[in-house]
Amino acid sequence: MPHARIRLIAPSGYAHDSAVMARGVARLREAGCTVEGQEVLERADLRFAGSDVERAGDINALATLDELPDIALVTRGGYGAARLLGQLDYSALGERLAGSSLALVGHSDFTALQLALYARSGVRSFAGPLLADLGGEPAPTFTWEHFWSTLSSDSSLVTWPVAADAGLDVQGTLWGGNLAVLCSLLGTPYFPVIDSGILFVEDLAEPPFRIERLFYQLLLSGVLGRQRALVLGDFHACRAGPRDNGYDLAAAFAQLARVAGVPVIHGLPHGHAARQLTLPFGGQARLRVGAGEARLEYTDYPYLGSSPCAQGEVGRG
Repeated sequence: MPHARIRLIAPSGYAHDSAVMARGVARLREAGCTVEGQEVLERADLRFAGSDVERAGDINALATLDELPDIALVTRGGYGAARLLGQLDYSALGERLAGSSLALVGHSDFTALQLALYARSGVRSFAGPLLADLGGEPAPTFTWEHFWSTLSSDSSLVTWPVAADAGLDVQGTLWGGNLAVLCSLLGTPYFPVIDSGILFVEDLAEPPFRIERLFYQLLLSGVLGRQRALVLGDFHACRAGPRDNGYDLAAAFAQLARVAGVPVIHGLPHGHAARQLTLPFGGQARLRVGAGEARLEYTDYPYLGSSPCAQGEVGRG
């Protein structure tokens, strides 16, 4: 069986953490994978991984390659993907990538491209680890194993403990990503219309009042009410400020539960913290909650079949 071919793409921030990037590349190579496109790690233009033209070219090139890689892996997040949305060849990308086996993987700022590609081209992708995550220390065992177990199979399952016994059993399109980036595209042509979906969100270093305000954007726009469930991932370093007077993330989530109008499930082990899941944006999912456990099963997504890089199964989240 051939080793996985991985092509690096850098649509957002530049690789300021070169040692982390080098470790990520080394770990992939040690696992038997071929890593292409490493020249993107050398680019820098202000805070970005190259000019807008160069970074949009990373994405558009996927439509013109003689042979697609197995995985197109985003190097890191930051900011910059929104600047590219008007420069992508959505027709060509949809013709080449929609229905292909390419696994397009990233998270954080990459959420903007995931939304746009799905809305304009029908291209499915994965909210999953960046090269920067795979090169982190200590070695990201959970993230690594879930990455390969998901991409090597036509279905996957993640479970995690929940405090409430919701008695929930819903199915729908799985989609989402970084909450702030997702809300930034509301009302634009790059925001997909997804009804009866299972929406997952996470965020980093946003104060609780901003988190609540972002949820109100989803609520007041009608997006939240059209979903079957809202799943909350990790909200890392989202701390109250000195003038919040006891209003914290728990208070924001409590208000969300009161107004959401759809089931809100906490604890998905995914976000900007140490553990990353690999979740198919645009795949089909079933979410069941009961007896203190949430079970998210998903299928109908691009996968490798079986990869020599895979190392084991993933258990509880």
